[in-house]
Amino acid sequence: MEIYVVKSGDTVDSIAESHGISVSSLIYDNQLVYPYPLALGQALLLSAGDPSPSYPAWVNGYAYPFIQGSVLGETLPFLSSLSVFSYGFTTDGELLAPTPDDSFMVRAALEAGVHPVLTLTPFGPDGNFNSFLITAMVNSEAAKDNLLASLLATLQEKDFRGVDIDFEYIRPEDRIPFADFVAQVRDFLSPYGYHVSVALAPKTSDTQTGTLYEGMDYRLLGEAADSVLLMTYEWGYTYGPPMAVAPLNKVRQVVEYALTRIPPSKIDLGIPNYGYDWTLPFVQGSSRASTVSNLEAVRLAIEADVPIEFDEVAMSPHFRYEKDGRLHEVWFEDVRSYREKFSLLPSYGLRGMGYWQIMRFFRPNWLLLEDTFQIQRS
Repeated sequence: MEIYVVKSGDTVDSIAESHGISVSSLIYDNQLVYPYPLALGQALLLSAGDPSPSYPAWVNGYAYPFIQGSVLGETLPFLSSLSVFSYGFTTDGELLAPTPDDSFMVRAALEAGVHPVLTLTPFGPDGNFNSFLITAMVNSEAAKDNLLASLLATLQEKDFRGVDIDFEYIRPEDRIPFADFVAQVRDFLSPYGYHVSVALAPKTSDTQTGTLYEGMDYRLLGEAADSVLLMTYEWGYTYGPPMAVAPLNKVRQVVEYALTRIPPSKIDLGIPNYGYDWTLPFVQGSSRASTVSNLEAVRLAIEADVPIEFDEVAMSPHFRYEKDGRLHEVWFEDVRSYREKFSLLPSYGLRGMGYWQIMRFFRPNWLLLEDTFQIQRS
């Protein structure tokens, strides 16, 4: 597939004619909305025929149980596994199912030949990651035994095919107990044929400081789990200054460090399916960015009649616009930024990728992925 960047004077008709493709395919592939306005600098995916992918990749997508059925149905053909977000637990090991009920997601995944995965997270009553809950679990043999029994029963009852352990803000003193916990989950579930993965905060060294990083030991967790997900996103985030969500230069640093501690055949690359809109000036401690879909970001640029720029270091699109007398800055993902991230898999020999998250359908990404990879299903 070819990527085309909109120039001054372009229309859907002129682009389609100059590239020998149908207007309808250009509109459909890029989810363009009538009357099909375009932004200067907008990246479009141009279909040139049937895909001929060569590199095999495992493709996972995270989703909440309130995902729209139509979005789930359109996305499943492009996935290897679907991680249901998320199951919690109590300090004594009681497993807590998500709401609303996730059974329809599991059924839809299985019918599509996709592996449904139970995502385990230590959420407290406030809905945030809870370090106390992690400490209580990983240091209590009784709690772990109860949780393992509950996990197995739920996996078998609902026909899940694996468990993804997504623990964040692990205390430094729990670094080894947490890795032991992941190994214990794998040892317990492996005889039943279940795959166990673990999500890793984006570290670039063993000695990286910070509440997200000090409790994560890449070497130990890589040994403990069947596979790992590098959460290579959220450099640009809700409470931080405007910047790319997953700048390629930063993503590379994480991957290159991970490869010194974990075999590439175990590593999945985190992929963001969203962007952020900041109101300027940014004020640390009080500013808050709004999440936008990739399609919404382009529509904002079109409505404001501003060009979309592309950062050649972060390899990410961005723009500024004014609304109600306030200046905004937007960073998001497009097919150019996805193509750069996809290139890292064969470059480093990685196992696959994991999308956070698939709640909003962005067709150009999935078509580009299908054109690039052999999506694994076994």
